[in-house]
Amino acid sequence: MSRSDLSIRHRRGILAICCLGLLLISVDNTIVNVALPQLREELGASLQSLQWVVGGYVLVLGSCLLLAGSFADRFGRKRIFLAGVVAFTLFSALSAVAPNESLLIVFRSAQGAGGAMMTPAALAIIANSYAVPAERARAIGWWGAVSGIGIAIGPLVGGPLVDAFGWRAVFWINVPVGVITLALGAAFIPESKARHPRALDPIGQLFVIGLFGFTAFAIIQFPTSGVAFDTVGATVLSITSFIALIRWESGRREPLVDLEAFRDPPFARSFLTALIAFFAFAGFLFANTFYLQDVIGITATQAGLITLPLALAIIVAGPVSGRLVAAGRSRLALTTGGLGITLAGVLLVSMSELPVWFIGVPLLLIGAGFGLLNDPINVVAISDLPPARAGVGAGLMSSAKQFGQLLGVSVIGALVASAEIASSPNTGSTPSSLLIMSATLICGGTATAIIAASMRRTKSETPIDRPLPVAFLRDQRDMP
Repeated sequence: MSRSDLSIRHRRGILAICCLGLLLISVDNTIVNVALPQLREELGASLQSLQWVVGGYVLVLGSCLLLAGSFADRFGRKRIFLAGVVAFTLFSALSAVAPNESLLIVFRSAQGAGGAMMTPAALAIIANSYAVPAERARAIGWWGAVSGIGIAIGPLVGGPLVDAFGWRAVFWINVPVGVITLALGAAFIPESKARHPRALDPIGQLFVIGLFGFTAFAIIQFPTSGVAFDTVGATVLSITSFIALIRWESGRREPLVDLEAFRDPPFARSFLTALIAFFAFAGFLFANTFYLQDVIGITATQAGLITLPLALAIIVAGPVSGRLVAAGRSRLALTTGGLGITLAGVLLVSMSELPVWFIGVPLLLIGAGFGLLNDPINVVAISDLPPARAGVGAGLMSSAKQFGQLLGVSVIGALVASAEIASSPNTGSTPSSLLIMSATLICGGTATAIIAASMRRTKSETPIDRPLPVAFLRDQRDMP
């Protein structure tokens, strides 16, 4: 079935199905955080294991996005999307019944593989279903909005689930949604492939996983192992993977990681901005979960409700960011978002003596700052790249966000672990927890604002009608 044969209702149905799949993936990025304290208590899991429960998911998800996109273009986007839904749903159920932390980490990582198959395939399905550029732009705009909404509502949904049914409920909730997505996708999504799919690069994929996997391992293990065989060995393997990746990809005609894209200054700066912003966001959420439930002593539901200002701010700031980019003010959106996150870090420490509900004020600023950042990062990154590299550049940006989250959970979790080891039972960890979260936000927000202010004028600074999807539109020659 060609794009011209699809009715408006059919196209909207396809969009809704793909967005439902994305909602599963994005919610799972944050919903598990609320369950970590209870999971730690019931399974006797260490803080390092909890870091891998969160980090293993984003490691595999971020590492496999590019290769999964190549598989979808080559073997069929519907086929890969549905395979991803099956994997994600199956391993969600297995995570819900995991008897120990080790198996939970394995199942969570496999969940990430399912998410990696779903994400690029669904995006290509949407792009292939809408023949008119303006309609395609609006459709992918909705796609981007769902991602932000999913990340925002994860803690809100997770808190009541954990208090009512236990930590396993945050995984069981994925099963009915996954089954519905699978049934609707099989019935209504048409199959499509790329006319000229990119060459597969499994060796490059292994080097990417090695680079970020060994880096995360070294960081997570350092608080307990120090300078030891495992941390030093992981560091050496990480550096080796990086060097091997550069050498391997430099000699390929169609590399998995297009190193030439990093020669474009706007793309390189946007890639760095994405790493830093998502580092700060994920690191803060990870530490904040333990601060609210273990240090302050509130319930998971209350901890989820406290994040309501953050969720609302992300949802409201997203469209505002889109309008700023449409008016050619991408750098303003990036700079303002970074400064908002910095201010949130300053307020967080100053409110340490106030009732816990006052944390809603910095959370509001974090949500607003994050909401302002997400869209212009994508648009600026792709604005100066040639059309043939736009799809690869968008994939790299998606991976950058996942890797930023992985590093955030690894580094901030390691700092929290070090603070727990160093603190005595009588002193409490409240000052350390707040200082770590505050420093994360101040450094991340300030770095983001500085990078944004240093960006030169790009094509993204030219007013356009619908800016958000520009970062994701594929080369028309690749469409059947």
